[in-house]
Amino acid sequence: MLGTDAVAKAAPDGYTIGIASAGALAISPSMEKVAYDTLKDLAPVTLVATVPEMLVVATDVPAKNMSELVALAKAMPGKLNFASSGPGSLPHLACELFKLTAKIDIVHVPYRGAAPAVNDLLGQQVQMSFLDLPVILPQIKAGTLRGIALGGRERAPTAPDVPTTAEVGMPDLVIENWYGMVAPAGTPPAIVAKLNKVTTEAMTDATVKGKLADQGLTLVGDTPEQFRDFIANDIRKWAKVIQDAGVVTAK
Repeated sequence: MLGTDAVAKAAPDGYTIGIASAGALAISPSMEKVAYDTLKDLAPVTLVATVPEMLVVATDVPAKNMSELVALAKAMPGKLNFASSGPGSLPHLACELFKLTAKIDIVHVPYRGAAPAVNDLLGQQVQMSFLDLPVILPQIKAGTLRGIALGGRERAPTAPDVPTTAEVGMPDLVIENWYGMVAPAGTPPAIVAKLNKVTTEAMTDATVKGKLADQGLTLVGDTPEQFRDFIANDIRKWAKVIQDAGVVTAK
């Protein structure tokens, strides 16, 4: 958020740009008071990449698929817990949406970042979490965490055995982190167009695509107008989850 705010307050000359995430652009403004208005103080350039979130469980959880996990949670209301990388983070709200969708009662355990959350999942101190696929891919491949479902629209080539949430009967549980390029509001349209052009051209480079695909990222590239609509839709989506789940905000 600090970096995004710095971009919002920079001179609109095209020399200060930022790569910001769903958290900074769409979620945090609905969770707490931030120093910028995403749609007023920033000029969207392009959506760069999406990263699916994967629902994983610790290996001692006696559930090997989504139906077994939901049945377990319903049999033990309030007894299972989920880790997140912090209050209001995408992993937090992803599990809140999971709770609403599956109609289950599981308890939030917030951590200061993804790394300690993963450590306690591996140590079987917590039972489950939604996390960025690149963060947990090594553990999925090693079998030290069990993948239950991927929040993407298609299975990940790097984890082909894990079904999507749609495949397990939860098509509305689409959970993807994303990163996009923004400039200060007021940046001349010609400069925004130039930034968009060179960025989307770079994203077609085979080496760039390959390196990011290996990490579970999907390059996108769209127009500034399309990216603005994308951000607005994501803001509405997570604001509704925050309201429906009764998540306490700091606004």
